[in-house]
Amino acid sequence: MPRRSIWKGSFVDAFLFRMQKKRDLILSRKIWSRRSSISPEFVDCSVLIYNGKTPVRCKITEGKVGHKFGEFASTRPSRTNKKGKGRKGKK
Repeated sequence: MPRRSIWKGSFVDAFLFRMQKKRDLILSRKIWSRRSSISPEFVDCSVLIYNGKTPVRCKITEGKVGHKFGEFASTRPSRTNKKGKGRKGKK
């Protein structure tokens, strides 16, 4: 039995589907649909993907085709370890 993605097809939001035909509208456009798949029509475009707080600029390349837009805009802040913060009482 084929995988679900083969018989179901990739999801592209209706708003993005209309934009694919008009390539001029895609350039530097804000995208709120993180669940939509990236199709080959978006290659060599720069889009702003919303991460829940601010839009994140992302350049679409050949290697990103087939993935979801949300994979390239992290929603969680990166944590850095602060020096000097260790276990208290450790000798």
